[in-house]
Amino acid sequence: MDENIKTARIVGILFITATVAYSLGVILLDPILGASDYLTIASGNENQMMIGSLLVLIDAVAVAGIGIMIYPILKKHSESLALGYAGARIAEGVLFIVNVIAILTLLALSQDFVKAGSPDASYYQTFGTILLAAGDLAFLFGFAVAFTISALILNYLLYRSNLVPRWLSGWGFAGAALLWVYYLLQPFNIDLLGILFIPIAVQEMVFAVWLIVKGFNPSAIDPSTAKTDVNEIK
Repeated sequence: MDENIKTARIVGILFITATVAYSLGVILLDPILGASDYLTIASGNENQMMIGSLLVLIDAVAVAGIGIMIYPILKKHSESLALGYAGARIAEGVLFIVNVIAILTLLALSQDFVKAGSPDASYYQTFGTILLAAGDLAFLFGFAVAFTISALILNYLLYRSNLVPRWLSGWGFAGAALLWVYYLLQPFNIDLLGILFIPIAVQEMVFAVWLIVKGFNPSAIDPSTAKTDVNEIK
């Protein structure tokens, strides 16, 4: 039981770490990468680019760690779904690392661009555009696909197993479904102002705090033990 409590707390801390690192990374990187003259700005803000990239890397390691740490508990209820969850979170982490590689390569390109005297050659702009697109695509698949699928799997398993209160896992499943709807509507240029991100973002923080303070429901951790206990009572 002590091991389960320890696992719950580690998973909760990893959820908070991933969210904080991701949020700060976006705050640092978005103003630079979204600027029209991003090559010049990136070169002049090397430290900000490096710190932002490090934060995204921390997020990548944390989300992969969540899948690995929670796998032993989830697999007692469904090994295939637990493996799917762990795989989705690891894939998310790998895609975020690809995003970091693209950002750091762009930083190197921007520094070369400035050293060359900011030439008008299309080479720099073309390569920069490719790197931005590659980073954005990796991030999109990491968040819109891997993260959303993992959130649906996790909260479905939590709801079915009753490892946490069902109002909490139900909230998470609904939040993940809304996020999925958000990305499905993007090709139609329907601007929902990111409001569909809010339910799952808040739920994850509540879930993380719940794990740190309360942990998983002890009676629901091992279903085989619960069945044995019931048979003994009978």
